[in-house]
Amino acid sequence: MDKADEAVEMPDWEKRFRAPRVSLPDWAEDAPDRSLFVSNATGTYELYAWDRASGAQRQATDRPNGTTDGLLSPDGAWIWWFDDKDGDEFGVWRRQPFGGGDDETAVPGLAPSYPAGLALGRDGRTAVVGRSTDEDGTTIHLARAGEAPVEIYRHRESAGVGDLSHDGTLIAIEHTEHGDAMHSALRVLRPDGTAVADLDDTRGGTEELGLEVLGFAPVDGDTRLLIGHQRRGRWEPLVWDVASGAETDLPLDLPGDVAAEWYPDGSALLIAHGFEARSELFRYDLATRELDRIPTPPGTVSGATARPDGSVEYLWSSAAEPPVVRSTSGDVVLDPPGLKSPPSVAVEDVWVDGPGGRIHALVQKPAGATGPLPTVFDLHGGPTWHDSDSFAAGPAAWVDQGYAVVRVNYRGSTGYGRAWTDALKHRVGLIELEDVAAVREWAVSSGLADPERLVLTGGSWGGYLTLLGIGTQPEAWAVGIAVVPVADYVTAYHDEMEALKAMDRTLLGGTPEEVPDRFAASSPLTYVDQVKAPVYISAGVNDPRCPIRQIDNYVDRLRDRGAPHEVYRYDAGHGSLVVDERIKQVRLEMDFAERHLGGSAE
Repeated sequence: MDKADEAVEMPDWEKRFRAPRVSLPDWAEDAPDRSLFVSNATGTYELYAWDRASGAQRQATDRPNGTTDGLLSPDGAWIWWFDDKDGDEFGVWRRQPFGGGDDETAVPGLAPSYPAGLALGRDGRTAVVGRSTDEDGTTIHLARAGEAPVEIYRHRESAGVGDLSHDGTLIAIEHTEHGDAMHSALRVLRPDGTAVADLDDTRGGTEELGLEVLGFAPVDGDTRLLIGHQRRGRWEPLVWDVASGAETDLPLDLPGDVAAEWYPDGSALLIAHGFEARSELFRYDLATRELDRIPTPPGTVSGATARPDGSVEYLWSSAAEPPVVRSTSGDVVLDPPGLKSPPSVAVEDVWVDGPGGRIHALVQKPAGATGPLPTVFDLHGGPTWHDSDSFAAGPAAWVDQGYAVVRVNYRGSTGYGRAWTDALKHRVGLIELEDVAAVREWAVSSGLADPERLVLTGGSWGGYLTLLGIGTQPEAWAVGIAVVPVADYVTAYHDEMEALKAMDRTLLGGTPEEVPDRFAASSPLTYVDQVKAPVYISAGVNDPRCPIRQIDNYVDRLRDRGAPHEVYRYDAGHGSLVVDERIKQVRLEMDFAERHLGGSAE
């Protein structure tokens, strides 16, 4: 059987995973015909170099577990990529010539670490490298070709490189020296590490506000820094002149969160507006303060960039339509050859009254189906993330099998204001599950969902909520499927990477030794003896975010009490970048649900 015949025989859900995809291409500031993108064309997600002038494309990395972290130098001469071991996220930066050649250690003298940001200078020889380790906390180094790297920043709390100014004289960093890893403050340094300016919206109390670096103006000698702030209860941009201290507010009459980046000449901003699980683009002229909408189809823009000719390239999809890289010039920018992804079904918006306010959920169901249906509650990770009207092969696979899929933007999700995102503090996990329970009640009472055939699932934070949910709401769920979850919160804290320790201290108010009751209340292990649903868990043995030992502790407790469960361990980190492996995992998850729900959902 040839490949064409194999594709015909392949189910649509598998085609969606196998169809080649591409990311939004990153382009070199001073060589805009040179681009870098990520694709799964070989069956593993890797970095690709693209010479737009000639049309030539070249696979730049080739590793068993894939590569997605890469950056093109502003002169277009080098591809930097992060080299870890089997997905453990601990490693070093390497680089290779854009046209091909041997990889080399990008910054000799820096020991392996977790990455904490990277900024590359236009001179082709300067880099600002952020590092995180359990021993040192966060360190930031200035590296110049032929010289030993110099440490310019160090702190126990989490921090990261924001940006390097166009002329290389200013370095912006985000830091959490105040101890709240959810809300960063900003500092601008000179290359010798001395401070130029600080901006801190944290207030040392319960109403701390976050800031983020969006980028320096792309003009030599320009000291304007575009930043994001939360001063009006949502993310918005402003321009901060770090030399004078002047702040230029940009009061944009747009609900929801607003992000921005510079147009290449520094005269305007490309505005990305997200609201109620959709997004759109605008051009904001800094001189006239005019806001002009950039036409994009309904759905989600997951990345956008303004090109030197004034056009805008963006990665777009909807729940029904697969992703595509488009341009405002009317062209499809990148159209990978080979198998095309089948479409899926559109989402329906549902608003449910919950204990903390109205909850937004996205619902998909098989075309023409009427309830009550077996229903999958697929919980997103993060927790500071949100589900959107964008293409997702996982939910589409469940729909193909006859399930309804409900995705809940519970408290803790982004896109619904700062108060909604910050609400989960201290009652971590339990707050989110109150919202899930309210949407579950709606799904059953509306006739959509069969209460006897409800699957709770999710990955990462969604996997954590799955295990916590089947323990705290044991009568509500027929099956639990947890992917790379937190299962034993105390052990997870002690084994996870340092940046996540800082986040957990922020969420729970301290360490397990300082606030043991909070950790116990939020840990799935506390409730494992109450679990009634069959449990499926998959985990990467090299995962630094949800480490394997704490999962083994939870599984041991299930085994001791004879609870029905299955565990699948694989040789990678926090998920897999290998298409075959991901398909295997989805097939195992769907098979587990089918066996324990008493037959096929179709």
